[in-house]
Amino acid sequence: MTSELQERLLADLHQFAVPRHARWDPLGLMGVRESLRDRLSALGELEEHHFDRAGEAGVNLILKLPGQRANASPLLVGAHYDGPLHSPGADDNASGLAALLELAQRWRTEPPRRPVWLVAFDQEEWGMVGSEALASELKASGQPLKLMVSLEMLAFTSEEQAYPHPAMRQVYGSTGDFIALVANTSAGLMLPGLSAAMGRYVKTKVLPVPNRGTAIPDVRLSDHSPFWDQGYNALMVTDTSYMRNPHYHQMGDTVDTLDLPFFCQVVNGLDAALTRL
Repeated sequence: MTSELQERLLADLHQFAVPRHARWDPLGLMGVRESLRDRLSALGELEEHHFDRAGEAGVNLILKLPGQRANASPLLVGAHYDGPLHSPGADDNASGLAALLELAQRWRTEPPRRPVWLVAFDQEEWGMVGSEALASELKASGQPLKLMVSLEMLAFTSEEQAYPHPAMRQVYGSTGDFIALVANTSAGLMLPGLSAAMGRYVKTKVLPVPNRGTAIPDVRLSDHSPFWDQGYNALMVTDTSYMRNPHYHQMGDTVDTLDLPFFCQVVNGLDAALTRL
């Protein structure tokens, strides 16, 4: 199973780790969008959420899968599909897309406890424009969510680990060999259970942050933060980005730099943790 999973994830990483920035390589972005349309629509009815915020237009792709409890508030799991400027974006965020597709395929045949909305977000690199558009519309319509989960860079490990505050090294360690779960305090009660479930597969660290992360701006840099701002429980799953990965937003962010066994365990851990919510 592990070798087959690694092969699937590797194939998806190679497919999506291409230049795909909205201004630098719009054709690349269009190609990735079309590939995602094909892959997700094969798993169910695909919704396209078009937005135009302050002149930044794009398309979020939404696949809604049923759960065992049809009337339960849905779980929203997302990953952005646009890429950084001047980078193929293997870790950022082809890794999130590969994980999203793997989870979608599993949950289509083995539904989790509650309905799941799987979202490929556009325009994250322009300031979370796509997720801000969706979060504000969901809030305005009164749509409840159990939890929003942003899959943001999942596949890089390193012997060195940095932090926004030096004191965190004493708590979390100096080696970049863990996956981090970063949640607002209202979602904090879910962190022990999520961490325990993921921890059976991969070393997992948790960070609850108050006040929507305003005191630590680094923890807001993904699609979860607009959901924090709208009052939703939201979680970022991350390998800690540039605090670990020296190739962040560089041409060196390539598939060959990633830790595939680690990535496989992250995906398995996500599956185990999120299906039980």
